[in-house]
Amino acid sequence: MAYYAHSTAILDEGCRIGDGCRIWHFSHVSAGAELGPDCSLGQNVFVADGVRLGRNVKVQNNVSLYTGVECADDVFIGPSVVFTNVLNPRSAVPRRHEYRPTLVERGTSIGANSTIVCGVRLGEYAFVGAGSVVTTDVASYSLVYGNPARPHGWMSTHGHRLDFNSTGLATCPESGQKYRLSKNQVFPINSEV
Repeated sequence: MAYYAHSTAILDEGCRIGDGCRIWHFSHVSAGAELGPDCSLGQNVFVADGVRLGRNVKVQNNVSLYTGVECADDVFIGPSVVFTNVLNPRSAVPRRHEYRPTLVERGTSIGANSTIVCGVRLGEYAFVGAGSVVTTDVASYSLVYGNPARPHGWMSTHGHRLDFNSTGLATCPESGQKYRLSKNQVFPINSEV
């Protein structure tokens, strides 16, 4: 076995789990779910059929990833984050044919207790503040928070707020990576990631 699963975890036949994954207490990975290498599922995580996680995705405690959620490499999902997969659920009206996909791109971080409404795209290295309600797409490198979540700045790949000068340039204080802001989009200049 090339991964670790706690004895209380449930791994349905037909799920795919990459090398180096760690699956903790009371988590459930459904048949048809795919976990890339080196993923970590905290306590009480549910991964539905059809969910795909890339390499090194960290899912903290008490998160349910429902059908339609796809996470690229290096995504961080904080404790008790909520994903939806139907816009207008009703108990008496079956809507399985209306599931909407949610794409979380590479390097994105989602803060604790946030809600991600289905059908949105969270761009690369986006940063969603704790307790936010995301109802629309989030631009790459964008810092969003609130209810509903709105843009409040830009973040580096290392998770630091970027302060752009009058010429549209900023530098990450940790990595030294430089960024350019142009037409409300952020671009790494000398990418090292």
